[in-house]
Amino acid sequence: MGQNPEQAVRPRRADARRNQGALLDAAAAVFTTSGVEAPLRDIAARAGVGTATIYRHFPTRADLIVAVYRHQVENLAEVAPPLLAGSASPYAALQQWIHLFLEFVITKQGLAAVLQSDDPCYDPLHAYFLEQLEPVCARLLEAAAGAGEIRPGQDAYELMRGVGSICAGAGHPRYNPRRLVDVLIAGLRPVGG
Repeated sequence: MGQNPEQAVRPRRADARRNQGALLDAAAAVFTTSGVEAPLRDIAARAGVGTATIYRHFPTRADLIVAVYRHQVENLAEVAPPLLAGSASPYAALQQWIHLFLEFVITKQGLAAVLQSDDPCYDPLHAYFLEQLEPVCARLLEAAAGAGEIRPGQDAYELMRGVGSICAGAGHPRYNPRRLVDVLIAGLRPVGG
C-alpha cells in the first residue's frame, strides 16, 4: 500500500519548521552581536545553511528581521505555561519569565533603530508584541497574586514597560539592569511578605 500523501508531507513540514526556527535563532544571535546589517553569510554559517536558503525563506532583509522578532516574541509567550507548571511557585515562574523578558528586551535594542524606521513593514510589530506578551505576563501576575506571593492588582503593561525602561541603560559598564529588575520584582511582594 502506498503512503498517504498527507502523511508524507507532514514530516517535511515539521522539519522545515525546525530548520526555519534554527535559522531564526541564528539570525537573532548574529543580530545581537553584529547588528541587523550583519552579512547574511554570517547568519547562514551560524545556521549551517547556504545564503540561498535564507533568501528562499526571507526574500528581503526586512522579511528576516520581522520573522526574527516575531519568532522571539512567540518563544517568550510559549515558555510561560511550562514555567508556571514546573516552578516551585507562581512567583518563581514570574521571576524567571521576567528575566527572559529582560533578555529579550536587551537583545531587541539592536533592532530598535530599524523598528522605528519609516518602513511600514515594521509598524505592526509593537502591537504584535503587546498582543502576545501582555496576556502572558498578566496570567503570571494573576497566578502569583492568587497564591498570595505578590500584591493583587498589578498591571502587566506597567510591569513590562518598567522592565523596558530599566533596560534602556543596558551596556553601560556600571549599570546592571538585571539587579534592578530583581529589585522591581521584589517590590511586587506584599508588605511584610
